[in-house]
Amino acid sequence: MKILEINYINFRNLADRNIKFSPKINLFLGKNGQGKTSIIEAVYFGATGKSFRTSKNADMIKHGKTKTGCFMEYEDRLSDKNISVKIDSSKKEYRLNKKRIPYDEYYGKVNVVSFIPEDIELIVGAPGVRRKFFDSEIAQSSHEYFQNLKQYTKLLKIRNKYLKNREHKDPMFSIYEDEFVKYGARVIKKRLEYVKNISIILNLNYRKLFDSRKELNLVYSSELGDIKKYSISELEQKLRDEIQKEFGKELKYGYSMVGPQKDDFLFLLDGREAKAFSSQGEKKSIVFSLKLSEIDMVLKEKRENPVFLIDDVSSYFDSIRKESIINYLNKRDIQVIITSTDTLNIESKNFFVEKGEVYDRDNQY
Repeated sequence: MKILEINYINFRNLADRNIKFSPKINLFLGKNGQGKTSIIEAVYFGATGKSFRTSKNADMIKHGKTKTGCFMEYEDRLSDKNISVKIDSSKKEYRLNKKRIPYDEYYGKVNVVSFIPEDIELIVGAPGVRRKFFDSEIAQSSHEYFQNLKQYTKLLKIRNKYLKNREHKDPMFSIYEDEFVKYGARVIKKRLEYVKNISIILNLNYRKLFDSRKELNLVYSSELGDIKKYSISELEQKLRDEIQKEFGKELKYGYSMVGPQKDDFLFLLDGREAKAFSSQGEKKSIVFSLKLSEIDMVLKEKRENPVFLIDDVSSYFDSIRKESIINYLNKRDIQVIITSTDTLNIESKNFFVEKGEVYDRDNQY
């Protein structure tokens, strides 16, 4: 998969532009605060309909404007296509080949993997940060998971409302309960499968690029216990049993205390939790290895590489690790869009960013 070009208007502090990308490495150079991260964000927004910096639509709209949008031409293994997303302060509109579509059909059309300095929160942050991240990554490659998670989230809200209002004796509650258990089991099962597959790749990437002497594992931590080998029906029964056990507390506090919304993803380096025992350099290397592993997982599921977005690589890695990473990416057929404050001495299409303006080294805009 390759992004051929992007058009954005009224996005952050950027001047409206059309940017044509190289199918290999695209390097955006400039000092801090000039708009480099906003370019990466615009690409991510065009691909996913979301921002990796904010959950508020208004934050992406240029000051003084009421709307923003991104239009992208891309190619996948089948053909060239275009997608676009437009937003104002209250709504979003998605299009594929200029035909309006729902978000369910939009998400996952263009696969991107982003790496930003804030991703260190995947190690040190709260469980909700990791759940949101992995749910997003699994859904990007699996439309079935996207739908199951969407349905489960809806049922969780309904169940919590019944619990809060103490309406558990309403006949509808048991109907929703059955659906809650069914979709909860499906979400957990897919997460378990994903973790099993990516953990192997994660360890290989970490050892190959950063430290061949250490073992890195990703573990799915569930309050249901050791459920790695459970079938869907066994997961459903386990959920029912745990709900029955905790139901008194759920009524008391007014929300669901059992289910995938309570689970976590743990990184273990040589058997010890990275959050507590790894150095800052090891944490950074773990996160980058995870991002590379995401690329491998998308390739496995979709049979093509995603686009890799890397923000501020200069400040994140020392020169030795940076060189190792760039050499690795050069060997693979992956389109990379990268920002840096320093030249990287690599073969790339180079852009310069200053005060929101983007200049092509070969073609001045």
